[in-house]
Amino acid sequence: MKTFEHYAPDSIEELLEMLKSKPNAKLIAGGTDLLLQMKQGTAQPETVISLKNVEELRGFSVSKNGYRLGAGMTLRGITRSNELTQNFPGLVYAAGVVASEQIRTLATLGGNICNASPSADMVPPLIALDAVVQLVSNQGQRDLSLSDFFKGPGESVLKSGEIMHSIFLPQPSGNMIYSKHAPRKFMDLAVVGVAVRLAKKNGKINEARVALGAVGPVPFRAEKTEALLAGQTLTTELMLEAGEMAAGECVPIDDIRGSAWYRKRMVKVHVRRNLETLR
Repeated sequence: MKTFEHYAPDSIEELLEMLKSKPNAKLIAGGTDLLLQMKQGTAQPETVISLKNVEELRGFSVSKNGYRLGAGMTLRGITRSNELTQNFPGLVYAAGVVASEQIRTLATLGGNICNASPSADMVPPLIALDAVVQLVSNQGQRDLSLSDFFKGPGESVLKSGEIMHSIFLPQPSGNMIYSKHAPRKFMDLAVVGVAVRLAKKNGKINEARVALGAVGPVPFRAEKTEALLAGQTLTTELMLEAGEMAAGECVPIDDIRGSAWYRKRMVKVHVRRNLETLR
């Protein structure tokens, strides 16, 4: 591994000043991705800035409008949160199927998002929950929908000198479920990730979210499928049609983990199953 400078600021202000003077520095939270890349030589930063001492990034708060999760909150912390388990069980489930307990102890929510992997497990459920990310820099802060955060595999809208501060979840509306298809039950990347949220009124769907991962260059909302579901009563025929439509919205690739055809087929299956569970 190439030698590098290492810094560990104690506050957001100190961190942002450091990024201003060292714009090419890499940030490290849990390090479950970056350290592996550095060992393999695919990442060779001259400067690494640790976030371990920035307590503000690990915060968790609740208000009448919703829940704010610090970007430095670990996935293990999410799985152990009674508040999140009660209000966002689908999100807690997603955190629990990421890698192993040892990795979840280190891996952070912000890291899972900012790595911008198309197959990130936390992203589809967060998108389905209408998550909003707060980004901060010396120029101020900006909030944007998580679904607008990604530009491509490994690419996001984060600017130089900007960090993800927190993730905001509105008060839960309806129920959300996440399912993941992978060759192994644990320690494997998603071949397909599907999150579905439905809110119903008088037996009809008044709000639908269908978010897909690992079947395109970025995780995304299947908006045509959502429009199909909105205002409808959930029938077997509608569930089958929604699965077909969601598969048609995908643009997957062929790779070692699965062909494009197989991924589309699995989207069809998982959308239908998730709708059946939420019925």
